[in-house]
Amino acid sequence: MHMRLELIPLPSSDIDRSIAFYVDRVGFLLDHDVQPGNGMRIVQLTPPGSACSIVIGVGMGTAGGPPVHGIHLVVDDVDAARAELGGRGVDVSDVSDMGGGVRYAYFSDPDGNSWALQQLPG
Repeated sequence: MHMRLELIPLPSSDIDRSIAFYVDRVGFLLDHDVQPGNGMRIVQLTPPGSACSIVIGVGMGTAGGPPVHGIHLVVDDVDAARAELGGRGVDVSDVSDMGGGVRYAYFSDPDGNSWALQQLPG
């Protein structure tokens, strides 16, 4: 049996603000922004190079929900990723060395959903 994680729903109190954060600051790709009717809006965003996307929207059951914590973005160089995001206005923590070549830096979106930039050894 194969299982693939391809979509993570995130709560967002302001869809346009979230799109601006993820596209303009973090560098995600805007895959879809559709309004199928009945006041529903679905926005799908994907980190460059990832097979897994996030979805935010209205009428999906995630609005007003608790923030999602600890989503990992695996990067080749956490220092370079941190510098790039910081240059785009994202408040990224200092890099933490966990030993064994595993290093992390952390940031959150405007709704408190938290992310970890993870660098794995070799």
